[in-house]
Amino acid sequence: MENKIVLIILILIFARLVWETALSLLNMAEVKRRGQSPPEQIPEIMDYETYARSVNYTLAKERLSIFGGFYETLILFVILFSGFLPWLYTFFGSGTGLNVILESLYLISAMIIISIPGIPVEYYSQFNLEERFGFNKSTVKLWITDKLKGLLISLAIGVPLISLIIFLIHRLGDFWWIWAFVILFLFQLVMMVLYPMLILPWFNKLTPLPDDDLRHRLMNLADRTGFKAKTIQVMDGSRRSGHSNAFFTGFGRFRRIVLFDTLIEQLSPEELEAVLAHEIGHYKKGHIPKMLALSAIMSLGGLWILSWLLNAPWFVQAFGFDFEQSGPGPALLLFGLLSGLFTFWLSPLLGLLSRKHEYESDQFAREYTGPKPMINALRKLSEKNLANLTPHRLYSGFYFSHPTLFEREDALKN
Repeated sequence: MENKIVLIILILIFARLVWETALSLLNMAEVKRRGQSPPEQIPEIMDYETYARSVNYTLAKERLSIFGGFYETLILFVILFSGFLPWLYTFFGSGTGLNVILESLYLISAMIIISIPGIPVEYYSQFNLEERFGFNKSTVKLWITDKLKGLLISLAIGVPLISLIIFLIHRLGDFWWIWAFVILFLFQLVMMVLYPMLILPWFNKLTPLPDDDLRHRLMNLADRTGFKAKTIQVMDGSRRSGHSNAFFTGFGRFRRIVLFDTLIEQLSPEELEAVLAHEIGHYKKGHIPKMLALSAIMSLGGLWILSWLLNAPWFVQAFGFDFEQSGPGPALLLFGLLSGLFTFWLSPLLGLLSRKHEYESDQFAREYTGPKPMINALRKLSEKNLANLTPHRLYSGFYFSHPTLFEREDALKN
């Protein structure tokens, strides 16, 4: 049985790599082709020099993506089949299974070690690729500081949470996964409220939007749409990147609207109003609870599968662990490493749902601000972010969470 599991995992690893590479190559070929024969709408969106830069930016990202895919596959292969994970488990102490704290430290330590090989690729992406195209605003010092802060927060949150899950596995028997789901779901809801108040300020400065015409315009829109927000905040996204965004966080009386400072610089008040109307549309159309419900269903299903794998000796033994001498740590770690090989193939379905939500939010914005401000905002954001305007349809259908600019324009006009 163990040999069959290894074979299945190898097939899934290389199937994902081949498919990712094929999609990237298709996308690169399409982008190159349209780079030589630009869409007729391009002059309305950006000049041809900027369009050429957007083509080169897309191609550079795809080349890095292909390299990253092969690199990550190699790392995963080494991690799974080198014997490192069982050795590390023994290092933390073996016998009849580690205690809750040692199991948690094993999991955290393994995840930190596994993440280390990816750091050079992240560094190259930030300080070479993004730098070349004018998007990087960070410094090496700030980048390192962010990494250290992220590590501290992960430890502060991860160790107690993982310890609690392992404790439930030890104490509650076959139905631990139901209680684990309840705890994780409640934790997700709490973090929606606490993240912008306690964690986001570790990385970015949030300041209230000045009491001027723009604030009055946006607050008036919020009132007209029934989205009662106490404040609109501006985030200093320009400290790290030239990319722009807007979002709202929390729910109920805890919700708040957040605009990147780069977004305010790039768009007119009318266009900002349309972008905000789009974000409010996500709330008014019930997209947040729908996605939460979908996430809950997937989490519950994942935990049920994990509860089954915890009692399957072949699962951990296929990767060098001794089932009789192992606690839940190895199965938890392997599940975390391998589940992506299966959920990866769900990307088109999740993307399809996300794009449906984007269309609905665009129509909501059109209802309150008209089509022209939203179209102009989308065009400016595509230009400023050097968006890929001509992806291969198979590529965008598999990966994109948002429709392309031309697809959104057509929907807004009709």
